[in-house]
Amino acid sequence: MAEVATEPAWLSERRQRGASLAQELTLPDHKSKGWEFTDLSGLDIDAYEAGPANASIGAAEGATVLPLAEAIESHSDLIHERLGALVPAEDFFVARNEASWRDGVLVHVPRGVKVAEPIRVEVPLDENGAAISWRTLIVLEEGAEAEVWEHSSSPSDDVDGLLNSVVELHVGQAATLRYINTQDISESAWIFSSQRAEVQRDARLDWTALGFGSARGKVRMDTKLAGPGSEARVTGGYAGGPGQHLDYDTIQEHSAPNTFSDLAFRGVLAAKSTAVWRGMIKVDPGAQQTDAFQESRNLLLSTEAHADAIPGLEILADDVRCTHAAAIAQIDREQLFYLTSRGLNPAEAKALIIEGFLESLVERLAEGPVRDEISAALAERLAEIL
Repeated sequence: MAEVATEPAWLSERRQRGASLAQELTLPDHKSKGWEFTDLSGLDIDAYEAGPANASIGAAEGATVLPLAEAIESHSDLIHERLGALVPAEDFFVARNEASWRDGVLVHVPRGVKVAEPIRVEVPLDENGAAISWRTLIVLEEGAEAEVWEHSSSPSDDVDGLLNSVVELHVGQAATLRYINTQDISESAWIFSSQRAEVQRDARLDWTALGFGSARGKVRMDTKLAGPGSEARVTGGYAGGPGQHLDYDTIQEHSAPNTFSDLAFRGVLAAKSTAVWRGMIKVDPGAQQTDAFQESRNLLLSTEAHADAIPGLEILADDVRCTHAAAIAQIDREQLFYLTSRGLNPAEAKALIIEGFLESLVERLAEGPVRDEISAALAERLAEIL
């Protein structure tokens, strides 16, 4: 995607600040907060050269769906107001993205508009040595409704590249956003993604994330319930193959009264794969009548697989209901014995147990295309790692 010929002064200034900050900051190591379980010592980030994303961006009747570089010219005021408002350039990877992004998408749904068909965005990581800096900006005005599917992929697991993305979801008053973010990039690649949503009064966010690809990296998913009566439902799933390390860091921040959040992650890890999920429920002062739940469950398919699950609570209000759960287990030998004694071979029995484990994840999704496609993607991924 070509660079905008003349950028507005405010964007040029932001790029300069991002570049300056990126020079000041160093790559996180195991002593950095939040990076204790993810080793970046093998990352030579300057060895990757900025490349075009060659993204495919669908259209939608009633909504503005544009490459972000084009939107800077046609929707300058909106971009100026919203871009970077939720994910400021305060860490190493966001600062580098701020300085170097050239590709991205704007989805803007005006007040009261309900988009009938899903908006689809495809982001390929398909060149060795390429670093893709990607921005997603989704803005739903009051009473709007939309469904956005964003998928990143590679043509093979031999692509040694880097994807560094920033996602911002603005869900206006009484709006409804269904956002599905999936990645199946090369298992030789790096992924870093900072994603944040802000949900206003009486609005609803349904956020689904799937992680299958990458060698290692980190995905951060933060949800802020900013208005009374707002709701967020976050559903995540990952499946790691041999040698992969998957890292998810989630925050559910309740900053207004009478808000609700429900987060559930499921992970399936094959031989010598590892994963870490760290989750935090934050209840700000005055956010009474908060109802929040989070859970992470991991199924290890081998004694060589490993998972860490770290839930947390930070509660600064006294009239709340906040709970969390975490579990890590291997395939139940008794279940396996029962199924094989009923005529299934060991591979079939193992697959059936895993499907049952993931079924509770799929059941969280509304019936329709979302559930069907997520279920099919999980089944395909399991066939790869089993």
